[in-house]
Amino acid sequence: MTLDSRQEAALQATAEKFVAVHKGDVMKALKEMIVLNGHLQNRVDALTSARRASC
Repeated sequence: MTLDSRQEAALQATAEKFVAVHKGDVMKALKEMIVLNGHLQNRVDALTSARRASC
């Protein structure tokens, strides 16, 4: 994925805020992000399955 400088700056700011929420613990923040992404993927998969079943 290629980001322009504006997108990169926005991503950096968001990442810094996320790490700050975890009191500067980058590994803890990364682990939570992985878990959150897993939950979101499960929801996407469920919606996709439901959509396919209704077609």
